[in-house]
Amino acid sequence: MIIFPAIDIKGGKCVRLLKGDFNKVTQYEKLPAEQAEIFFNLGFKNIHIIDLDGALEGKLVNKNIIKNILNKSNLKIQYGGGVRSLQDVDDLLNLGVDKVIVGTIAIENMEFLKDACKRYKDKIVVALDVRNGFIASSGWKKQTRILASEFVKKIEFFKISRIIYTDINKDGTKTGPNIKDTSNFSKLTKIPVVVSGGISSINDIKSIKENFPNLYGVIVGKAIYDGTIDIRKLSTI
Repeated sequence: MIIFPAIDIKGGKCVRLLKGDFNKVTQYEKLPAEQAEIFFNLGFKNIHIIDLDGALEGKLVNKNIIKNILNKSNLKIQYGGGVRSLQDVDDLLNLGVDKVIVGTIAIENMEFLKDACKRYKDKIVVALDVRNGFIASSGWKKQTRILASEFVKKIEFFKISRIIYTDINKDGTKTGPNIKDTSNFSKLTKIPVVVSGGISSINDIKSIKENFPNLYGVIVGKAIYDGTIDIRKLSTI
């Protein structure tokens, strides 16, 4: 199981949202490049970065921050937020990003998703941000009536690298992940699934690793920044 420490960027800063609400933002002291360097020095090989500015504006906003991070480390970055075209994917991969996360565009235009997966083999990650079973898009502001369980059937054979399943109601709450729904979702597809949202302790992560071998990875955010999880201990799991 891969552990992905998370960095969410807004206004050039590391932030965390509560349940995807942009009006409930916590800003942290360290800059994204500084935080990424800490993760790298502790031995993490993978990192999850979301450009919240990009998600809101529908375009890539913080490419310079990514370039700065990659200049200082060999981290494998899965990056999302504002990806709306094949050119955006191309630009990010040329920067050195390992995987490109698509969310809104994947939901609204499956032909785009199919083309991207064909052109960029094993490089496309689909973010399914789910609220009560239904997918949300556009920085979680737009609530669709598309069930995640139905959507995944339509993209099963696109050769997607992985799916990030985020329970929006859990995200940023540190109340424990929605493992039941995530695990059930993962059983619907052969695409590797990463759990996101609500991680509150080292025990949460150990439990996922020991009891849910079908889950490919876990994203950890707010609990790191608030000190609930000791990232040194996290790096040894």
